[in-house]
Amino acid sequence: MSFVDDLLEKLPLERFRNPPPQVAVLRLDGLIAARGPRSLSLRRLAGAIERAFALRNLKAVALAVNSPGGSPVQSSLISRRVRQLAQEKEVPVVAFAEDVAASGGYWLALAADEIFAEDTSLVGSIGVITASFGFAEALRRLGVQRRLYTAGENKSLLDPFLAEDPKGVERLTALQRDMHESFKDLVRTRRGAKLKAEESVIFSGEVFTGRRALELGLIDGIGDLRGVMRQRYGETVRLRVIEPERRRFGFLGRFGLPRRADAGDIAADLLARLEERLIWARFGL
Repeated sequence: MSFVDDLLEKLPLERFRNPPPQVAVLRLDGLIAARGPRSLSLRRLAGAIERAFALRNLKAVALAVNSPGGSPVQSSLISRRVRQLAQEKEVPVVAFAEDVAASGGYWLALAADEIFAEDTSLVGSIGVITASFGFAEALRRLGVQRRLYTAGENKSLLDPFLAEDPKGVERLTALQRDMHESFKDLVRTRRGAKLKAEESVIFSGEVFTGRRALELGLIDGIGDLRGVMRQRYGETVRLRVIEPERRRFGFLGRFGLPRRADAGDIAADLLARLEERLIWARFGL
């Protein structure tokens, strides 16, 4: 036997003829926002989503969702891109809720053909919330006046440095209603006949445990990513985690700040981090 024949005999040719099935895993972990190096946005995730659907011998794309929500626009953009590629490539998408898939996090999960969660996962919160701060009293005590000039009577909306305006609250509420309707339409479209409760319950903005979400039809089953994929595609299935490309930042960039940050940037970042912390805290995390 020649050296070449011996080598070919030892090569695992069966692995090349019948490669193991692959499942691409996209981790959607964190707050959904257009800005921030750690936030979930289409700009940050677009490349990873494309690579996930480009794997060879791909059987499914799994979304590992752990998000309390955030920007409805980014939630919609990410979800839509996943659906577009799923239809183009004819690849099923399965979502797995971890600690939280609430509000925008549930919006992301709706990009999947099936949704799974743990018994104790927090799922749902199909509503719209807007949080802000009011500094009018603090400015008054400091002897500082807020001066705001606009062209157009509705240009400003609930400036945090001015007293709360009832008309502004009314306008914000109308915007929230419109966004809520868009969210509800998406749930109706993606879940359809699977929903098993009155809309007044499902669309109340309440968050449910995974077990309760299953009863309501918001998810399809209880299970974890590895277990479900191995049961579906066999013990040899390969789970390929697809990460977003890492961007290089300077010292300040490690903390989510631009390379040249002034006091205003730092203050804005601190407020954003506080707001993010409050959002996670709503779910006990």
